[in-house]
Amino acid sequence: MSLNVIDLIKGQLGPALVSQAASQFGESESGISKAIGGILPAVVGGLANNSDNPGVLDAITNASSSGILGNLLGGSSSNPVISTLLTSIFGDKISGIVNAIATYAGISNNSSSSLLNLVTGATVGSIGKYATDNNLDKSGISSLLGEQKGIVSSLLPAGLSLASLNLGSWFGGSSSHAEAAPKPEEPKIEVTRSTTAAGTNPDRNNNNEGGGSIWKWLLPLLLLIAAAYFLWKQCEKKQTTTTTTTTDSTASKVDSAAVATPTDTSASTTAPAAKTDENIDLNGVMLKGYKGGMEDQMITFLKSGNYKNAADDAALKDKWYDFDHVNFKMGSSTDLEAGSQGQLDNLVAILKAFPDAKIKIGGYTDKTGNEASNVKLSKARAEFIKAALAKAGVGAQVLEAEGYGSKYAKVDAKASDAERAADRKMAVRFAK
Repeated sequence: MSLNVIDLIKGQLGPALVSQAASQFGESESGISKAIGGILPAVVGGLANNSDNPGVLDAITNASSSGILGNLLGGSSSNPVISTLLTSIFGDKISGIVNAIATYAGISNNSSSSLLNLVTGATVGSIGKYATDNNLDKSGISSLLGEQKGIVSSLLPAGLSLASLNLGSWFGGSSSHAEAAPKPEEPKIEVTRSTTAAGTNPDRNNNNEGGGSIWKWLLPLLLLIAAAYFLWKQCEKKQTTTTTTTTDSTASKVDSAAVATPTDTSASTTAPAAKTDENIDLNGVMLKGYKGGMEDQMITFLKSGNYKNAADDAALKDKWYDFDHVNFKMGSSTDLEAGSQGQLDNLVAILKAFPDAKIKIGGYTDKTGNEASNVKLSKARAEFIKAALAKAGVGAQVLEAEGYGSKYAKVDAKASDAERAADRKMAVRFAK
């Protein structure tokens, strides 16, 4: 199983550092945290993309003895080693990355630039310490970095992608912005004129001047018809596109609301219901949720008597309810994004209102990265939710927590990050 180096770095970028950085840079803690969440996988990706670069390997090898981890806020921004390293791995893309992170996190460009240096220092220092502790030479460090290529894009938070950071050409991705709609290609109509040896056009009747003149008005008419047909098809496509709006601004890349609903044996693709905020009636108690969302569907199912009438677990296993708001922070199985606790509280209320109901928790990832790591992460997140429900007093109603990794993922690993978000989620189903 390959090591996720981000796990090595998280301890250096905890709440204490976020708070200090916010105070030092004059930014909000949420903005700093959000920026770090976007910068960290980008820096790891930059190192992975330069895993054979001698300058990168030298910087990591020497980092352990440089004391950089002990002075991240004070020394990273002015450390020439960090500046040289950033130029080596990102080149002329640095300003684009700084601008993209500043816009994404709602902080200034100066703060974004300082954080880029800080996170790079934490990353290089942590990997260097790990290499020293485990007696890794430069070849071992190169292999460790190379193993990160498959997981980098899956660790970027929602709203960011390699493409949006102008790094889309890495790891076989596209260099265009992942969220930008592709510009439709205009239809091409080729008119091929063949000539005889004498240079005459055999398609034209030289004995009938009127026959040749037909093309003067017929060809433009055909072109006009073709263009009209193309525009009509484009409009038709736009009218059939379903847009889903979510309210979590920092929804995790691993836990986005899913389009595909997996079962224990297969995963089918269904169109997501439009999400409209409303109060969901739980036996006279109003829960804040979405019309057609998880709470609404679960309460409707329980009130219908279908759970009570289900003969066994086999009758229930094909219907999963995706969490709309429960999202974990990047690469974490213990830290929830803001807004997640509310939906967990709703689930607790539902289970307490229907004490005979039993459930199962499932975690899912997309197809990128190491599958063993995907299964481990999705399982740990499902177990975390199970533990949270137990702490709230409904643990006896949670029969199992399982991680499926990318087993039921439908979107190709080479698809854009926005497309693969459909496969990253947490879900719950009724069980017996």
